[in-house]
Amino acid sequence: VPLKPGRSLMDWIRLTKSGKDLTGLKGRLIEVTEEELAKHSKKDDCWICIRGLVYNVTSYMEYHPGGDDELMRAAGTDGTDLFDQVHRWVNYESMLKECLVGRMALKPVAATTETCCTLPEEKKLLNGMLPKNKVLDTSSKDLTPRETHAQLTLNVLLEVPHYDWFQTDHLVTVVIYTKQKGMNSEMVIVDHQDGRLRVDSILRDYSYLLHIELSYAVQEDIAVHIAEKVGKVEIVLKKKDNIPWSKLGQPLESHSSFIKCTDRGLCYRRCKLISKTEVTHDTKLFCLMLPRSTHLQVPVGHHVYLKQIIAGTEIVKPYTPVSCSLKSDFKEPSHHDSTHLILMIKIYPNGLFTPELDHLQIGDYISVSNSEGSFKKSQVQTLEDLFLLAAGTGFTPMVKLLNYVLTNVCSLRTVKLMFFNKTEDDILWRNQLEQLALKDKRFEVQFILSEPKKEGTGKQGKISSSLLSEFVKRSKKDSKILICVCGPAPFTEQGIQFLQDLGYSKEEVHSFTA
Repeated sequence: VPLKPGRSLMDWIRLTKSGKDLTGLKGRLIEVTEEELAKHSKKDDCWICIRGLVYNVTSYMEYHPGGDDELMRAAGTDGTDLFDQVHRWVNYESMLKECLVGRMALKPVAATTETCCTLPEEKKLLNGMLPKNKVLDTSSKDLTPRETHAQLTLNVLLEVPHYDWFQTDHLVTVVIYTKQKGMNSEMVIVDHQDGRLRVDSILRDYSYLLHIELSYAVQEDIAVHIAEKVGKVEIVLKKKDNIPWSKLGQPLESHSSFIKCTDRGLCYRRCKLISKTEVTHDTKLFCLMLPRSTHLQVPVGHHVYLKQIIAGTEIVKPYTPVSCSLKSDFKEPSHHDSTHLILMIKIYPNGLFTPELDHLQIGDYISVSNSEGSFKKSQVQTLEDLFLLAAGTGFTPMVKLLNYVLTNVCSLRTVKLMFFNKTEDDILWRNQLEQLALKDKRFEVQFILSEPKKEGTGKQGKISSSLLSEFVKRSKKDSKILICVCGPAPFTEQGIQFLQDLGYSKEEVHSFTA
């Protein structure tokens, strides 16, 4: 929502550093009961609980980009689920550290009679099978009866992954048996930093994590091999010293945990800026190089988060990687997929985050997270008609999607992009889009401008039901279609509503949101 003057993120950071008592408790931390929390549920007295920590957000109301009504939805209650639905990537602990009231008082938990099968202690060493009572990550809380039941259900629905390792004189190989067919390199994220190995395997909506402090030093180069048909993942490490290892290493936080991806915290690594090039007057391509000891390939339609410390506060923003260009043959250098991330970012002169990004010099580093996103390639595998609705930098998830469908989807008949911008100067990769439309007859692009500087560039207007009814037309009766929408939140919300009003089902519409 529009914020009042003096209510920007930087203004909030200044307020938190002013020494003003934002909790009303004069620096004391208290234990908060549910009854006490419920008393603070008004705009002029609002406490919210997130992951067991209680914050007095009364002073933050006017600074919240989503408006005070959104905060009031969680007033006086546990707002963890609501927070995760909207923006779980935001570092609330840093943003609200001066608003911390205290911790929620723990309720006594009744003992459960359910038990889980356990393995002997010697089998829990870092040399193989995951004990069943470690399926869920229990590092931060005890299992309640409900969680124990969920764990047993999970054991039935998904075969629990496990791992083993072996060595030669020069190599150590870690093998993960995911038991999931169709595994590919995008589903495995590997980081080796300061002697610590972290391997995150994505299995449907779940994450299986190996997190180990290795016994001995290994070289930076790490090889990842995947047997897709059987779901076997191999991580090959080169020993620095050719000596035998008696064990792989020591377990670290959340090692051998198997939990929902949404419950797994983000992992960051430092990436080097190697190039920065202009796309338009206010948008640039940032090319970041991953560390040599990182394996990260971002799936189509997924985004990453960039993290910067600004004025002592951790700020995080989502961005969707793109291809280096739109080429008619789509023969993009493979090294860009495995060793580089290319981000198309609009610089807001009066913003807080993007000017800092723009000030980065070649060779500087920035923290980049694992990827997230709900889009699945299976949504387009048998597609006949694809319609893309993009506004501004909402074009970014469409880049790799265009690349993928025009190359890999044999059933595809038409791909149509309706691209909304303010003026002609704001259109991203206009020439490349027009060239693609000339070379591939399946592709068509329409430019919609809200404030055109001259006639003949495209249609004038904003997203509307009448525009969409003309644009979204099947190539044949009952053809299989997908309509993808991305842009500022009001644009996306309006687009989805218009499409629903026109009779398109939820399965036929996908919105890219972070």
